[in-house]
Amino acid sequence: MSQIRNVLALLLALTLAFALAQGDDQGQSEAGAMASEFDFLSLELVAEGFVSPVTLTAPAGDDRLFLVDRVGMVYVISQAGEMSETPFLDVSDKLVDLSEDYDERGLLGFAFHPAFAENGRAYAYYSAPLREGAPEGWNHTAILAEYTLAEDGSMLDPATERILLQVDQPQGNHNGGQLLFDDDGFLYLGLGDGGAANDVADGHPPMGNGQDVTTLLGSILRLDVDAEGDGERAYGIPEGNPFAAGVELPEGFEWSGDAAQPEIYLWGLRNPYRFSYDPDTDALIVADVGQNLWEEINFVTEPGNLGWNLREGAFGFDPNNPNAVITESDATPPIGDAFVEPVLTYAHPGVAEGLDVPEGMEIESRGISVSGGYIYRGSAIPELQGHYVFGDWSQSFQAPGGKLFVATVGGADPAGWSFVLDRQLDEFVLAFGVDANGEIYVMTTGMAGPAGTTGKLYRLVGGE
Repeated sequence: MSQIRNVLALLLALTLAFALAQGDDQGQSEAGAMASEFDFLSLELVAEGFVSPVTLTAPAGDDRLFLVDRVGMVYVISQAGEMSETPFLDVSDKLVDLSEDYDERGLLGFAFHPAFAENGRAYAYYSAPLREGAPEGWNHTAILAEYTLAEDGSMLDPATERILLQVDQPQGNHNGGQLLFDDDGFLYLGLGDGGAANDVADGHPPMGNGQDVTTLLGSILRLDVDAEGDGERAYGIPEGNPFAAGVELPEGFEWSGDAAQPEIYLWGLRNPYRFSYDPDTDALIVADVGQNLWEEINFVTEPGNLGWNLREGAFGFDPNNPNAVITESDATPPIGDAFVEPVLTYAHPGVAEGLDVPEGMEIESRGISVSGGYIYRGSAIPELQGHYVFGDWSQSFQAPGGKLFVATVGGADPAGWSFVLDRQLDEFVLAFGVDANGEIYVMTTGMAGPAGTTGKLYRLVGGE
């Protein structure tokens, strides 16, 4: 989520936010809602009092909920909403100092090893102070670390921390943060482009970090944490990674390094803050947060280039004119044959009105920062089976006005994807999560930054 936004879009969004009606005890407002066959869905409050809840997960076969609060805590919560007194993990003393006004850093990712019941291993991704030897003037260092369950089984033992990866970040925003495992046991980590705007600033090469495959920034990594490293790395590289066996870099570009990074699985990303893995299709559903104009969802089953900063959403992008609506673009990727086409694109408030988009494309203005979700595979809401549930952070930075979305799923074909629910909320929508049964949860807050105790955890239910 970028702090630099189109002034016009902000003004329009602010006007909309002030016009919102007051919601009910679930944070729901009818303002801007579309009539839908999924209007019966509702949000059931499970727990509250958090600062900035950013993800939720659970190991296989475990009925408990493990909620991650950006300020450095992982809490254990029962299905009834009862929270354990001792955090399951506390890394608050390892974090960079967070700004209460607004901050995209913190404890951003958490995942259990698929064999957690046997090996007790889990993984966290957090923003630490800039490490010694990092480029001078950069903002912080992102850490991927492994932890092991304490002997009494009540929590992860902080003394077992094993740092797997450190990535220096030039700016404080666009940190990605999603951690998850696929059915092959590989660990995925989303990294943003390093921050600032346009993928242009100190720490960004001339071509942008998104298109530069010699840096880990602007990518989704795929790692084999069960394989021995090569001395340079504390993990293995899956054979199917596109640069695992090396690649000849095209001439004519100013690459920031000498070789493509073998950890990279997907590149051309601005800020993959939240994405999910769908075991039924073996696909990653990647929500990449846009800049001034567009938000996008991608359905990917193989490595590829998602386009940033040559594309934003399904449109062209010009770093020198970031507010230009470019419906046709002749941009070509510096490496790879083509860009991955998003399956869903929507506009920021005020952008889509009157826009002449390419034939066959429907664009609506829905929000300013996509919050990726999950294809529903639970059992409590049969009507929702196979639909994608996700949202948007807000309509503006000034007032909480998040969205709850439901979309049809059509694989890699954009024609099969369409919005079937667009519900306005009166809270910032931070993230979505799933429990061990595949049921979906929504995390919200009333504050733009990590402050206060307005953070809430809801369960998506079918209503009366």
